[in-house]
Amino acid sequence: MMPETRQVHYGEQIIEYRLERRERSTLEITVEPDGLVRVAAPIEAAVEDIATRVRRRARWILAQQRTFARFHPRTPPRRYVPGETHLYLGRQYRIQVSPNEAVDGPDAPRVRMVRGFLEVTGVAFRDTAAIERHITLWFRQRARLHLPRRVELNRQRFPDPTAVEPAGLRLLRMPTRWGSMSPAGRLLLNPDLIRAPMDSIDYVITHELCHLLIPSHSRNFYELQETVMPDWQRRKERLERIMA
Repeated sequence: MMPETRQVHYGEQIIEYRLERRERSTLEITVEPDGLVRVAAPIEAAVEDIATRVRRRARWILAQQRTFARFHPRTPPRRYVPGETHLYLGRQYRIQVSPNEAVDGPDAPRVRMVRGFLEVTGVAFRDTAAIERHITLWFRQRARLHLPRRVELNRQRFPDPTAVEPAGLRLLRMPTRWGSMSPAGRLLLNPDLIRAPMDSIDYVITHELCHLLIPSHSRNFYELQETVMPDWQRRKERLERIMA
């Protein structure tokens, strides 16, 4: 059956949800990271009964939506000019341009960390487009280096690491999410996650690995996450605070 979009009133607020009827005996309500409310209900369940169940869970639904809204990447756009600061693994680094080196040399341009600076060489001092291009490339290279390693390390948190092995890993810039697990088990990570502290990176990865065992954001999902990462809330709050 095709999903239906329905809504219930809770005080002055309206909660819209996607209703999907399936061959099942119980009703399940989940809130996705983008705020979408999904309701999986038995085929024979009455619409009125479903709405009543959603209304009873309204406070929890709204709390989940607020939580996910705070979790969305919302770091304001950074400028790519000398003196601007950028995060890398949770620490601030200031852009420093050293234009004295030849811009057409075999090793130019390049980016490296030097005593609290992101030093860009081989570009003109005022060429912000080139500075942005090479720093962005540097961040992606660091993400490709570190994020697959963190995936493997965080798999070891689970009693059976083989049960949480993604079908693949792809780095994809997502405007409102740090990570996602596809229905086929492919892990997507936002390369900008490399700017966050390592313990927060591990939280995002562990959160997504949990979805290989429990696809929905149900009570069982959060119990699993609590088991494999008891301090996940602290890590999540640090991510929100630093990357806000």
